[in-house]
Amino acid sequence: MPYLALATDYDGTIARDGRVEGSTVAALALLRDAGWRLILATGRELEDLRGLMPGLELFDRVVAENGGVLHTPATGHVRLLAGPASPALLAALACRGVQPLQHGHIIVETWQAHEESVRAAIRDLGLDLAMVTNKGALMIMPAGVSKASGTREALRELGIPPASCVGVGDAENDLDLLALCGLSVAVGNALPAIKQVASLVLASEGAEGVTELARWLLQPAPAPAAALTLTDQGMDDPCPGDDRAEATIGAGHQSEGDQRGGEDLARP
Repeated sequence: MPYLALATDYDGTIARDGRVEGSTVAALALLRDAGWRLILATGRELEDLRGLMPGLELFDRVVAENGGVLHTPATGHVRLLAGPASPALLAALACRGVQPLQHGHIIVETWQAHEESVRAAIRDLGLDLAMVTNKGALMIMPAGVSKASGTREALRELGIPPASCVGVGDAENDLDLLALCGLSVAVGNALPAIKQVASLVLASEGAEGVTELARWLLQPAPAPAAALTLTDQGMDDPCPGDDRAEATIGAGHQSEGDQRGGEDLARP
């Protein structure tokens, strides 16, 4: 089945320090011009994302708040895919001294250090919520809501089956996204757990890796080259008998990893 769409994470994948470079935008635009549909899947709130990347029209759909919000940039339409954040939970967490504490339409966020307090508040209130960790951050979501569920709905609107989608990411909350897609890709700076399940592991980090991936996807018959590592999960093994095989999509060098500091929550 041919690949028709690319679903990408934001922070640590196409963005560094919250910003997307022009070269990355240009590479994704080449995919779009070639007929690919582009989906951005992020834990960020839509309002926050608009301030960081004004050109969201590059994407056919934006899955924000870790699957809770679906946005169509071309029309401005925003659809909530779950019920709103619980005021009772927010009040309970504030009473328990959980700080920092942020929330969007759906998502509630704090640091992973508060996991036990959050778990206790959810239990005491009898709420059907799930906790998702992400590089030290803790996201509280309605059960069943994730990047995968949001991306599945985006693909449904676009008329594309998940098997025809390429997914790329770097952190814990990308695991279900990669499991959904027909081809799963980890950038070079991805966490070990992400690399373990990915069908393709990029040698280059973050946006540089995604740029190389876009060029590789545009080749009529991608030829092996050294910037890409193939695993045998979800793909035909190019070298039977080997657990991993090497292939390249261009020269490329590794960039510094995504360094995030201060009190802002780690964003997926």
